[in-house]
Amino acid sequence: MTEQAERLAAEIEGCRICAAQFAATQTAHAPRPVVWFRPGARILVAGQAPGARVHQSGRPFTDPSGDRLRQWLGVDEATFYDRDRLAIIPMAFCFPGYDARKADLPPPPICSETWHDRVMAALGEVELMVLVGAHAHRWHLGARTAVTDTVAGWRAHAPRVFPLPHPSWRNTGWLKKNPWFEAELLPVLRARVAEVLE
Repeated sequence: MTEQAERLAAEIEGCRICAAQFAATQTAHAPRPVVWFRPGARILVAGQAPGARVHQSGRPFTDPSGDRLRQWLGVDEATFYDRDRLAIIPMAFCFPGYDARKADLPPPPICSETWHDRVMAALGEVELMVLVGAHAHRWHLGARTAVTDTVAGWRAHAPRVFPLPHPSWRNTGWLKKNPWFEAELLPVLRARVAEVLE
């Protein structure tokens, strides 16, 4: 990693902008930014925000969502966590906490406003962008449509960009209602991932 990128990663890891906001959530937790990128990575996975398990582990997608995402991409854990090959840059680097119904809160906009442009500049050009969820669709594609419509329009962005739904178990129903996702999009995505990683 370049010295400039190392300094940026250290800055993000030390960020406490949202400390008061997180302390006021149902989880009453402290910030723990999860930073996982290195300049020169060929693939960018742009997610939403770490969940509670990732907050504990300090490693992105160490949960069932990560298992599903790796299956979608057709990669094993070693490849997924190789920062020289794959960067994981969420729209917020910290777990935002839960609301009163125990649902994940959305990524605080101040995080992407503060860090995202700088991280993308430090990362440099990537060959493939995998956009996970509505927040990443909005930031990277300017999408203003529903997730289903954005993902259904994936051919307009391939082969460089693939918008995906979030791989959460909560979207299992969505996957059943939209069989084209696994039948049409995923084979093309897996082939592209394999091509980029060769």
